[in-house]
Amino acid sequence: MTETTALETTTLEKLDPRGRQIVFTGARTSNTFADTPVTDDELADIWELTRWTPTMANTQPLRVVFVRTPEGKERLLPHIAEGNLEKTKAAPATAIVAYDNNWHEEIPNVFPIRPEMKDYFESDENARHGAGGWSAGLQAGAFILAVRAAGLAAGPIAGYDTAGVDKEFFPEGDWTTKMIVNIGHPGENPWFDRLPRVDTEAAVKWA
Repeated sequence: MTETTALETTTLEKLDPRGRQIVFTGARTSNTFADTPVTDDELADIWELTRWTPTMANTQPLRVVFVRTPEGKERLLPHIAEGNLEKTKAAPATAIVAYDNNWHEEIPNVFPIRPEMKDYFESDENARHGAGGWSAGLQAGAFILAVRAAGLAAGPIAGYDTAGVDKEFFPEGDWTTKMIVNIGHPGENPWFDRLPRVDTEAAVKWA
């Protein structure tokens, strides 16, 4: 298991302007991809960053399938909507970002101070799926930022057949697809013009 050293709270630093641009303000969804390969080491680096995302009680329900072989793409492409098909074909890797429906089974390992929580979530399916989906949402957002931080372009897509992907890749029903993200190096004309952000005055209130 990889370990990290916690930052001292008195030495927290801002991400520099270039880092902010790469991860946040300058990053765009990539709509085309170059034929430059993405290595398994690069994909592993994305996960290594993602796995440190905060989650409820450290439960970490997110799971990922990195589809990067012709055989894997053949299984995935029939379930992708037509408008997303070409970009998914072109991307050297596509991540099926899912969550583990049985994430609670890891609680004794990842949250050993409250092992009895496993039994609670085992007995309450609604609570299990609600809490799992909430934490997986945190991790899914961080996954996109991790792709960018690893020096690659992310192209999350919403147009796909969730049931079809789940049946093909998770036939036992243990994982559920939450998001699909194309990954690679930007191709020709990869970005749309930057679209407006919601005005801060409309999105933020102070109390």
